[in-house]
Amino acid sequence: MTGAEIVRQHRDGRITIDPFTPDQVNPNSYNFRLGSTIKTYTDPVLNVAEPNAVTEIQLASTGLVLEPDRIYLGHTLEVMGSDHYVPIIRARSGIARLGLFVHVTADLIDIGSHNQWTLQLHAVQPVRIYPGLLIGQVTFWAARGDITLYSGKYQGARGPRESEIHRDFLSATAAPA
Repeated sequence: MTGAEIVRQHRDGRITIDPFTPDQVNPNSYNFRLGSTIKTYTDPVLNVAEPNAVTEIQLASTGLVLEPDRIYLGHTLEVMGSDHYVPIIRARSGIARLGLFVHVTADLIDIGSHNQWTLQLHAVQPVRIYPGLLIGQVTFWAARGDITLYSGKYQGARGPRESEIHRDFLSATAAPA
């Protein structure tokens, strides 16, 4: 979808971006900002079969240095989503040129997911980030076929959400053979 079409679809209520800032519209995407909360896992080994403990950090105006070999969970400042189009998110090219992965392997957002989306931040080398940083961009793609809206465990999220994969793991292992 072009930037002009993103503006039209937002105006018509078919795309949610709140708050919406016209200056953040690109030729075929919308730049989103980094929210003010970061979470990090506290244990050196993460376990898919159980909840993993996290520490929450509020970003100050002086920023936070992200270190390599860690995953940081951030979030979009904006609440975004669509019941009509498939959002895909990625880093802005200037952020990628600093070696900062913004959404590690999970860039496809489900139709019907309306959230402050959690960002999985990974730095190749130390990099300082700030609240409100224009960190990524979202594109919207037309879907073909019947649409089933997302109603999963992360729906309605505000702030970064740690993994809840343990819920899927426990359900799968509890199923009768």
